[in-house]
Order: sequence, then C-alpha cells, then structure tokens
Amino acid sequence: QVRLVESGGGLVQAGGSLRLSCAASGFISGINVMGWYRQAPGKQRDLVATITSGDTTNYADSVKGRFTISRDIAKNTVHLQMNLLKPEDTAVYYCNARRGVSRDVSNYWGQGTQVTVSS
Repeated sequence: QVRLVESGGGLVQAGGSLRLSCAASGFISGINVMGWYRQAPGKQRDLVATITSGDTTNYADSVKGRFTISRDIAKNTVHLQMNLLKPEDTAVYYCNARRGVSRDVSNYWGQGTQVTVSS
C-alpha cells in the first residue's frame, strides 16, 4: 500500500507564498501520476495540479501562473509551490497518487493539510 504524508500547510496573508510537500512511502513502484486536489467547505474536491512520471504537468485554470508542481525523484516527494495566494485558495489540500492504467487504476490519498489565506 502507498502512504502519503503532507506538510507545509498553514496560515498566510493574501499575496504571500506557501510550499506544500507530499512524501510517498510503502509500495510506490509503478506510480505514474501524482497531484494535488483541494476542497473548500461545502464544495467538491477539485483538481489543482498533476504531474506525470514523464514530468508532464496540468493545472486548474484558477491557479495557472501562480502555482507550480514539481517532484523530487530521489526523495519520493512531490511539491506544490503556491505564490500570490488569494483568500479563495483557502481549502484543505490533498495529495494524490495514481498507479496503473484503464480498469486497473488505483488511487491513493493523503490525510489533507489546511491552507488558510487571510485578507
């Protein structure tokens, strides 16, 4: 099984920056996509950014130009650099890992970390 441990969440003021980290452990062989999702109170969990094993990235329109996802292969860690934060970025951020293709796809989730942006 895959274990995902997140860190870096907290309280920042609008316009500030925050860097989230997600460390993967356990049976991580074959993981081909990792990413970040977020969920605000009363709303569904939405995609923030993903990165593939080939370093292809994908971002939600609302964070393009402000957030950057990256990976550290040696440390089995994925990062999310968040700049120019806005109050509407406030949410619980979840790390995600995906393994397999088609019908055999499996998803793993971290426990979530709170990001709060004050104005």
